[in-house]
Amino acid sequence: MMTQSLLQWLLFIHILLVCMTQPSIAKVPAVIIFGDSTVDTGNNNYIQTLAKSNFKPYGRDLQGGNATGRFSNGRLAVDFISEAFGLPKLVPAYLDPSYDIKEFSTGVCFASAATGYDNATSDVFSVIPLWKEVDYFKEYQTKLKDFQGENLAQKTLTQALYIISIGTNDFIENYYTMPSGRSNEYGVPEYEDFIVGIAKQFLMSLYNLGARKINLTGLPPMGCLPLERSKRLLSLGNCNDDYNKVASDFNVKLKGMMDLLNRDLVNVTIVYGDIYGILMDVIQNPDIYDFEDVAVGCCGTGVIEMSYLCNSRSLSCSDADKYAFWDSIHPTEKLNKIIADKMMNTTLHVFL
Repeated sequence: MMTQSLLQWLLFIHILLVCMTQPSIAKVPAVIIFGDSTVDTGNNNYIQTLAKSNFKPYGRDLQGGNATGRFSNGRLAVDFISEAFGLPKLVPAYLDPSYDIKEFSTGVCFASAATGYDNATSDVFSVIPLWKEVDYFKEYQTKLKDFQGENLAQKTLTQALYIISIGTNDFIENYYTMPSGRSNEYGVPEYEDFIVGIAKQFLMSLYNLGARKINLTGLPPMGCLPLERSKRLLSLGNCNDDYNKVASDFNVKLKGMMDLLNRDLVNVTIVYGDIYGILMDVIQNPDIYDFEDVAVGCCGTGVIEMSYLCNSRSLSCSDADKYAFWDSIHPTEKLNKIIADKMMNTTLHVFL
């Protein structure tokens, strides 16, 4: 017959084993996304703009070929990041009426393709400006508090991971393209400072609204995007080193601003998403990642096709996994997975 002390010991071991086998409570209850087409999961479907991708062949490799408005053949990096935190595999777009606050409580996307930090950038294709994304977020907060209650909603908002990917359009769509626009007002270094100032104001707005875990992505090597390579016929389609230097210089300024906010703000962690380094490594070492082509996109000729130019009549490659880019600007699902994995292993792991 077992003694009472032995029974207590066995009970203790049982409880310990149960606790060890139970899944831990996620430190990130939701992902909340702001930005442009790199992270837009479908908001532009519901506004009047030419910057859309809710038609074939977009989404060709996504759950039965469903064109959701993601600018890729499949999932985006933010979808993979959401899954890595134990959250849904697809982050819903806030303007999509097929979702409600229950789905949005674990992840929501306010991003809009073709937008930028600069309001003038969003005007080019009549998309959602960054300030409006913040307004939608405020509206979301009210809905979340009604759904979860004040205390739980506040905890969700504080513990959520905020992912921001924006800025490329300010340069390649606005500054370098619009002849009577910002290039007449600012030199390149001054425009960089102008954009960094807006980024700082935006981060402060999120902080004041409760954000405490923030991932801010810098600019990619935008001179190596297929669209920009195609403009350099005399240099055989090589990367535009001048554009890459602008991106690199901007990223240094962006990181400096983030360091100051991390120092000055209380109980906040702002990490830098180094998309420049990730993409440049893929472009310079395609064999390591098993890519056959990193200079053109899968869709059409791969040099100019994007949005409505990449459509069901465009001849797309048979295997998108061999390409780093899906269209002339945006990554394939395979590259998006690589981006997500790299960020999880280098910066986002601090939130696990």
